[in-house]
Amino acid sequence: MKIPKVFFKYSVEVILHLLFWGVVYFFYTYFLGYGSNNTNYVNRFSAFLMPITIGISYFFLYFLIPNYLLKRKRVLFLVYSAYTFIISVFLIILSILYGLVFLIELNSNDTSPLTKTLPFIILGVYFVVLIVVSLSLIMHNYNSIVNNENLKNKILETQLQIKDQELRFLKMQIHPHFLFNSLNTIYGFALEKKDEAPEMILKLSNLLDYILYQIEKPQVLLMDEVNHLLDYVSLEKMRFHDTLEVKTTIDVSSNTIQIAPMLLIPFVENAFKHGDIVNGSLNVTIHIKTEDDVLFFRIENTFIKENKTSNGIGLENIAKRLEMLFANSYSLETNQTANYFKVKLTIRNLKQFKNE
Repeated sequence: MKIPKVFFKYSVEVILHLLFWGVVYFFYTYFLGYGSNNTNYVNRFSAFLMPITIGISYFFLYFLIPNYLLKRKRVLFLVYSAYTFIISVFLIILSILYGLVFLIELNSNDTSPLTKTLPFIILGVYFVVLIVVSLSLIMHNYNSIVNNENLKNKILETQLQIKDQELRFLKMQIHPHFLFNSLNTIYGFALEKKDEAPEMILKLSNLLDYILYQIEKPQVLLMDEVNHLLDYVSLEKMRFHDTLEVKTTIDVSSNTIQIAPMLLIPFVENAFKHGDIVNGSLNVTIHIKTEDDVLFFRIENTFIKENKTSNGIGLENIAKRLEMLFANSYSLETNQTANYFKVKLTIRNLKQFKNE
């Protein structure tokens, strides 16, 4: 039969309380009988002090401290403590008198078997009460710290879960958007029965593989992201033919640099979707460079500002992802001119991102 946790908890508390009061009893016998030869008298007299000591201690422990001190009712706590002190002094003296009367037969000589006077006996009782109150406050502070840490951990865990759900939601928005543009391109080629259609399908399969198997990872190699970005550019080149001019500059200092998947491709996709043909061609310039653990990404495309009301979900979603992933370790700037739309992204502390 399995013992309930609550029963086990209370059993442990009862045992600890009994052990504590056992220690207090031996303290009384040592304190009151130090130098005395009548140990039987001292032991029994100490027993008369235990009920009043336990009563005062528990009154502070379970009534005054939780109902007044911990609730910041300090004035009332001081007032009721003063009342308790006055009444308890009377009860302590009464307990001492009862002890002296009922144990008179054990006093075999004219000298008192107790080595402490009345004031010291009262101080001894309140010394024990002070220890109980101090231990209570220490345990309360410890439990408060533990509960606060647990609460912080739960809040952090909840925030991480929300963050993960938001990232998944943003990725779910990016996937259909990205696939729609790619499939639409292949559909146009299939209708025209162009020879480039098989090559486009192959490149799209590579992109689909990247989306299906790499997107769930927290980070991928930057060069993998760049290679799939170039595959997407190749698809767009086939679609635009002579009306598209793309210039790419790739300068990645290390093959071990990692980044969140599908972080750069939406910028490129946005450039093709919302870019405009100016003077006979759509011009797109892509620049990717790393220095130490800093990534510099720039992209610009020809653009006609008139009649533009939206940049699509791409930039909006990617800005949200950047904020959740990098917080204060990135900067994103966009700039519109009469004929160009420019995006400049800088991500710092990539090594820190890799270790997360």
